[in-house]
Amino acid sequence: MIIETGADRLLVSSRRLAGRQYGLLAHGASVTARQIPLHLALRAAGYPPTALFGPEHGYYGVEQDMVASRDHRDPWTGVPILSLYGDGEHTLRPDPSAFTGLDLLVIDLQDVGSRYYTYIATAIWAAEVALEQGVEVWVLDRPNPLGGDIVEGIGVGAAYHSFVGAFDTPVRHGLTLAELTMLEAKRRHWDTSGLLCLAVRGWRRAHAWPATHRPWIAPSPNMPTYTTAQLYPGGCLIEATTLSEGRGTTRPFQLIGAPGIDPPRLAAALVDHPGVTAIPTYFKPQFQKHAGEVCGGVELVVTEPAIFQPYRFGIHLLATIARLTPDVFAWRAEPYEFVSDRPAIDLLTGGSACREAIETGEGLEEWIASWEEAEMTFKEERRDVLLYL
Repeated sequence: MIIETGADRLLVSSRRLAGRQYGLLAHGASVTARQIPLHLALRAAGYPPTALFGPEHGYYGVEQDMVASRDHRDPWTGVPILSLYGDGEHTLRPDPSAFTGLDLLVIDLQDVGSRYYTYIATAIWAAEVALEQGVEVWVLDRPNPLGGDIVEGIGVGAAYHSFVGAFDTPVRHGLTLAELTMLEAKRRHWDTSGLLCLAVRGWRRAHAWPATHRPWIAPSPNMPTYTTAQLYPGGCLIEATTLSEGRGTTRPFQLIGAPGIDPPRLAAALVDHPGVTAIPTYFKPQFQKHAGEVCGGVELVVTEPAIFQPYRFGIHLLATIARLTPDVFAWRAEPYEFVSDRPAIDLLTGGSACREAIETGEGLEEWIASWEEAEMTFKEERRDVLLYL
């Protein structure tokens, strides 16, 4: 099986860019089948972008999470890079003036299949502003690394939308970036005459990342491996606590813990979750939470990807740590992605139900059971925008 991403397809027909003044929203994982950065491949083909747009972490992924990126020039080509992640919420959508002189925005971002991975919001908000300015938008699609069949979780309550929950989808939505864009275009009643989605050839919904036979290129600094992406729908929830999610180590979202946690006790409490093994361990983050401190915790290993439910596991992981070590567990109190008036865990889970159930020790299983109806409803809604079998 040969996979052709939207970027690969554009290169084959790059002459369609002749005479166009276009911006490219991309990042370090925006590479061709030959592992060439897309903006360099397009320049070599004779059709260089006029401007580059960088999402969170910057165009080259040099910034850690929630660290502002600045406008600058690409050191290789001299093309201006406009940051879509600055020092305030207002920077997350491009100013309409960013499209002055452009007639096309090309978007090529590798998503990881989780609602709170912020490239989704950046891509769709940029597309929306561009279309409003009369600028065409081409979305170059890439596979969903987690596959496209399984949906996990519920949507986002009206009062809980944010950069990590910009759209009312389950946490594990099973869609590609192009499909998500088409879904929001339908919901928001866009004029889509200027929207083109170049689908991936050779990809099927049942295919997770290994089936693509393409090397994993980290789309962000703390997404170094496919295993990280597998764990992320649940592991990201740890960001909403004072526990370390493994940032500052070589295994982010695989290492979970904090000073004061008993590793064997925590690992023993997690043995009943199918598809994943928790190995008791110690680790020392070099930066971010608990930097320089020895943390007790677990290393998570995905043993059976086909049956592993990462979001459900992540919820149970939170509840287990809160129950076993109430003197260690606490919710994050600092602002999260520019939001300070709602807890980070509420933003990630789409409401207050999860937090309240963990705090009271009641109702968690009932809340998780309620997902089934929401998952089925979303599968029905997304049917009209599916590009792949």
